[in-house]
Amino acid sequence: METIKLKPRAQDYETREEVKTMRTNLLFCGSDKKVILITSCLAGEGKSTITMNLAQSLAEIKKKVLLIDVDLRKSVLLRQVEGERPRKGLTHYLSGQASIADIIYLSEEPKFHIIFAGPVPPNPAELLASKSFERLIQKCREAYDYVLLDCAPLGMVVDAAVVAGYSDASILAIESGNISYHFAQGVKQKLENTGCPILGVALNKIDRAKSGRYYRKKYEKYYQKYYESEDNFDEI
Repeated sequence: METIKLKPRAQDYETREEVKTMRTNLLFCGSDKKVILITSCLAGEGKSTITMNLAQSLAEIKKKVLLIDVDLRKSVLLRQVEGERPRKGLTHYLSGQASIADIIYLSEEPKFHIIFAGPVPPNPAELLASKSFERLIQKCREAYDYVLLDCAPLGMVVDAAVVAGYSDASILAIESGNISYHFAQGVKQKLENTGCPILGVALNKIDRAKSGRYYRKKYEKYYQKYYESEDNFDEI
């Protein structure tokens, strides 16, 4: 396996805490939830960023994680690579041009591995419905604590519904203020129709200028009260 270097990812305090919350919620879902599909309604909602952040967060607590870029139509994960880009990807394996070992890349975080999408194929849904993809997921399920699947938007193409058949659960990424309730409900229904449990929704791109001040005051008040009680306990 080859090693790639990922670009540094700056995160503010709120983002780090939200990712940790998502990680904790996933851990409490049980050890049978290993292969997790992440999709969205439309392109540009930040599902790939959410998937990357969650994978890195799991690796930080020593979970062995594989992120598979299953968005074979418009992958963005290659933008996260610094320096030379990987030569082999998922489509190479699915078309019989590479082995599983050829397409898994190690990151600088020892527990975090990645499979990139590879060249755009003419038949993405058909490749994802193949026995080769099924074998890949089974092999990875045995080798990793978590396998995160970054899928194409389900509100635009069917690919995520195909991948859902190999997944233990799913997460729906939604951009705050950009997706209508009825559209989101329609995508949610498509996921439910596959029989793949939905763990929850990751609300992304929240306008912190509107919400940040309220939450900062709320947490400041909470922690002030908490530490005051700790001080009182120490005096006793």
